[in-house]
Amino acid sequence: MDKTTEILLSNNKYPAKAHAAKVASYLKSKSPSANGIIYLEGQKTRLIEDNDEPVPFRQRRYFFYLSGCNLPDSCLTYDIHTQHLTLFIPPIDPDSVIWSGLPVSPAQALQLYDVDDVRLTSDINTVLASHDAGADRARSCAWAIPAQVSDAITFLAFERIDATGLKAAIDACRVVKDAYEIALVRHANAVSAAAHTAVLRAVLRATNERELDAVFLERCVALGAREQAYHAIVAAGTNAATLHYQRNDAALAGKLNLLLDAGAEWRCYASDVTRTFPVRGRFSAESRAVYDVVLRMQRECTALITAGVVWDAVHARAHEVAIEGLLGLGILKGGKADIFAKRTSVAFFPHGLGHYLGMDTHDTGGGADYADPDGMFRYLRVRGPLPAGSVVTVEPGIYFCRFIVEPYLVDPVHKEHIDKEVLDRYWEVGGVRIEDNVLVTQDGYENLTTAVKDVEEMERIINSG
Repeated sequence: MDKTTEILLSNNKYPAKAHAAKVASYLKSKSPSANGIIYLEGQKTRLIEDNDEPVPFRQRRYFFYLSGCNLPDSCLTYDIHTQHLTLFIPPIDPDSVIWSGLPVSPAQALQLYDVDDVRLTSDINTVLASHDAGADRARSCAWAIPAQVSDAITFLAFERIDATGLKAAIDACRVVKDAYEIALVRHANAVSAAAHTAVLRAVLRATNERELDAVFLERCVALGAREQAYHAIVAAGTNAATLHYQRNDAALAGKLNLLLDAGAEWRCYASDVTRTFPVRGRFSAESRAVYDVVLRMQRECTALITAGVVWDAVHARAHEVAIEGLLGLGILKGGKADIFAKRTSVAFFPHGLGHYLGMDTHDTGGGADYADPDGMFRYLRVRGPLPAGSVVTVEPGIYFCRFIVEPYLVDPVHKEHIDKEVLDRYWEVGGVRIEDNVLVTQDGYENLTTAVKDVEEMERIINSG
């Protein structure tokens, strides 16, 4: 952990009260008379079906955003008028202490978390029932997320319940990160960079994708990141043409490249990093040519990032660079403008350029339109201008997926623009993707990802073991 990040995270609590105030302010911006309380529940302890082992715990992100608390079976209230944030944690269960040890006490929780008060969950209905809205009772509201409210909870003291506004408010607020959140994403990236480097050092000795999956996990856990932001994609050869390949169990023999899309999570904040590198220490001529196109796509698009830039336009530029590169390789032929207008490049770059990143890998607030009739933009997870303080992934790729590309070879609109004879030399490249996590600033950007992507440096690390 770099010194600045260490100082920030060590000397400060997760800014739960600031987040609660931000959400309340957003609610008031939509409804100036917004009053009452915000109510949120953490994830419940659940058992695996037909088993007495618990389901792996993952805290609800809406609850965490307003609490910073990673304890299961907890809840919170935030009084919009008094700005009072109360955390409720489970009472001691004497029968569980022998198995699991003593839980966090209310006094300890008050020291750990940025809240005004800590009480027990057994008190929650009493507290809700005693809510005093005074003269504002006629406007008093309980703001909640309906699928995340236990059956035993009652809001009888409130004039009404709003079941839609809170989730939308938190979704919007999560887009712009504060310094503490950025530090968490930065450190998640630092752990991921170390794990990606460990995989580079191990690839020459590996015989199967699963060995490299294990190497990545080992480094993350050893560095304190027990949780992964998502299931890793460890895709060798043509497996890399499948965007979200999950099996991670194929032999490496005879494969040209490995696409590793893997990211550690740090205190509920994600990283999302992809690198593509040669399995046997040197890129083939075709692989290197495609890699250079994708790296140019990423560099040119990243250079465009600044507060207010329209992400749709950056994504379109990625396609323009892809077309220029594939024309240079001879895979595409014809006029650049004509190929762009016909969307032929979607055959090789079928996904969006990137997405927001935060507590979730595909974080909230992007405004995607998966019904967009324009195939170039249908899978773009962020639409419109990027605000300063948001974190976005920049992850262009070029893929040679037969299922996707071959229909273009017989389509009268597209076939004249694809040279099949040249294309046949590239199928074994599989797919190349390069992905970084970029902080949008008022006058530009900061790349939070430090994992190696320079070809010469990657090959040096691979061959040094």
